[in-house]
Amino acid sequence: MAYETILFEKREHVAILTLNRPERLNAISAALRADVTAAVAEALADDDARVLVVTGAGRGFCSGADLSAAQSGIRGTLPPPANQAERIDEDGWVGRWAKMWAHFDKPVIAAVNGIAAGAGMSTALAADLRIGSEHTRFKTVFIERNLSPDSGLSWFLPRIVGYARAADLIFTSRMVGADEAYRLGLIDRLVAHENLLEEAVKVANEMTQWPPVALRVSKRVLQHNFDAPLDDAMKYESVGLGLARRATNDAKESLAAFAEKRKANYTGT
Repeated sequence: MAYETILFEKREHVAILTLNRPERLNAISAALRADVTAAVAEALADDDARVLVVTGAGRGFCSGADLSAAQSGIRGTLPPPANQAERIDEDGWVGRWAKMWAHFDKPVIAAVNGIAAGAGMSTALAADLRIGSEHTRFKTVFIERNLSPDSGLSWFLPRIVGYARAADLIFTSRMVGADEAYRLGLIDRLVAHENLLEEAVKVANEMTQWPPVALRVSKRVLQHNFDAPLDDAMKYESVGLGLARRATNDAKESLAAFAEKRKANYTGT
């Protein structure tokens, strides 16, 4: 499928989605939202794509929502809510954006190549793993625009850095550079900028060597059990084990490869 605002490619079992509006620091426009939504659905439907890497073209990862449409008075394509109750129930594009990443049941790696601000920061935090470089910067931004956090930031951020640090970043809207981001856990690996994407793909390949069903189930179990009570978590683990074991060919291949001291060839069946 051809896209206008992103680049989308696959290297073996790794899908790579590059936000491609460098002149706007990859700000999220309506067109980019549509392209990303379609590409994420494509990656999800492709069983041969086992890990998704997300990055940005040019100097920025993603500078957040594109405010040019708002400044020109252009509303979104959806009609305004009819009443206050509908306004509360409607996720809006920011809610759908957050859920799209959170519900993606394959590993997601964000290669944060530059500024990640507002909804762009939320996008990076929605990933399972973030790899950054000396050019990586984070900024919550929302309060500067007379907004409270959206696009999942209020959910993702405190789970990564804790409540007090999340409050600090949201209430002050200060810029966080690469070294501090690494200390806080906003990025998990810090590499040289010129190697950023290759390092992200390398990490993705470390994941894709394992059985794809077990990989996807592991993500589901980890997400579910992050804040679940222990009894519920143990039940969910048992269900996860059963799901992974249903991939009978890969289960047999795993045992055979171990016995024969060779690298396994997993197919996801």
